[in-house]
Amino acid sequence: MLFMLHGWMDVSASFQFMVDCLRRDWHLIAFDWRGFGLTDKSGADSYWFADYVADLDAILECTAPDQAVNLLGHSMGGNIACIYAGVRPERIKKLINFEGFGMAATRAEQAPGRYAKWLAELREPSALRTYATLADVAARLQKTNPRLTDERAAFLSAHWSAPNASGEWEILGDPAHKRSSPILYRVDEVMACWKAIAAPVLWVEAADTDVWRWMGSKQQARIEIDRRMGFIAQLTTAMIADAGHMLHHDQPQALAELIEQFLD
Repeated sequence: MLFMLHGWMDVSASFQFMVDCLRRDWHLIAFDWRGFGLTDKSGADSYWFADYVADLDAILECTAPDQAVNLLGHSMGGNIACIYAGVRPERIKKLINFEGFGMAATRAEQAPGRYAKWLAELREPSALRTYATLADVAARLQKTNPRLTDERAAFLSAHWSAPNASGEWEILGDPAHKRSSPILYRVDEVMACWKAIAAPVLWVEAADTDVWRWMGSKQQARIEIDRRMGFIAQLTTAMIADAGHMLHHDQPQALAELIEQFLD
């Protein structure tokens, strides 16, 4: 059994190209996080990261209550997976992390400003851009990721958006996700969770990713990422060439081969 956890402002269907490349018969479960894809909007002003960990725990308890499972996460999904695997180490057989580096470290003195920013954002309505046609949504996806083929962009756009009452296409993500969190990213607490991971971990990066940019220069980011990786006891690493952050869109065949080699 393999659970697949999508990233921020993404949907579970994002894994389809990679799933199509798997050669073995797998029991796969991919779901949309709360407020993304086909799940309902929460109605709350903000989303809290710990809720995703609780959602994953509830889903595993419902679908695989008496067994350790294989867990795969991309970006935000990878961050959730790594935290959960340290909190519930007995529940995870093997863990695969695609580009789940974590966020930039914060300092306590940033807290007043972060709370002030969050309060200011709560006073403003949150909205996502709409698009006139589905083709416009596909073009938007290709603007973000130029490697995305027309065929793949068309598939993703149909799962990433839906028509509203006015006939425009809305992104299937709650606009409240765009608001800042008042809670600082406490990297030491996250690393404590990573250190408690008992399962073997496959850590996969894309050669052309720029997701490290919030950690400073590329050199600074590499030093910090390597430091964080050092907290994981059983670590196998892989670098995917000719791929950006959405590596499961860019090189699904290479990833499918890695996954099956690792899980075997």
